[in-house]
Amino acid sequence: MSSSGLEDFRPRLIVALDVSTASAAQQLVQQIGDAVSLYKVGLQLFTAEGPGVVRDLIASGRKVFLDLKLHDIPNTVGRAVSAAAELGASMLTVHGGGGAAMLRAAVEAANHRLSILAVTVLTSLNDEDLQEIGLAGGALDQALRIASLARSAGCDAVVTSAKEVSALRKMLGEGFGIVVPGVRPQGSERNDQERVATPAEAISAGASHIVVGRPITRAPNPAAAVESILQEMAGAVLLR
Repeated sequence: MSSSGLEDFRPRLIVALDVSTASAAQQLVQQIGDAVSLYKVGLQLFTAEGPGVVRDLIASGRKVFLDLKLHDIPNTVGRAVSAAAELGASMLTVHGGGGAAMLRAAVEAANHRLSILAVTVLTSLNDEDLQEIGLAGGALDQALRIASLARSAGCDAVVTSAKEVSALRKMLGEGFGIVVPGVRPQGSERNDQERVATPAEAISAGASHIVVGRPITRAPNPAAAVESILQEMAGAVLLR
């Protein structure tokens, strides 16, 4: 497929800047160039560099998915969401396990200034891990419960592994965001992820966005790695 045929998929690819310094993040963004516009800033980078790294990305014309997984009392989460909106983030994660009141507080504080994404089950956890912490059923059961709660609370999307996407898309219907982390292109290592999938598998299952980190950020040529992943995403749609 020509590069012009990939343009619809670029906004659906989120590159995870899981590095510890602003200079490392800036170098990666420069290497990737215009291939991607949406970047994830998570706990590692945000804790190390603070909100300045988000402001710099936005000033450079990029959009920021602020992946802080907020989980606290409703008032505290609401204030944090307001701060993230003022900062200029486009997307922000909160833990769905924080409950309906917390999710509603996040949505109200966002006031359509940024998208609220409810995390269902971390991709590093499997069914045995969930049983260990006292959650009934497996990852799919929990993901469905949280997704239903998130939709009722007015959230814009959920974050889940590709293993649960098909069932969630069936329940949620089209139009509701499903963001999938833990995506690994064919031949990539799993690293610390338990429930992983390829870009093609995630898109075919119904993901609205995928998040890719190390297969891009640690590639010899990050921009080329982006293009390869976009090809996989587009190919999955063509094969439907």
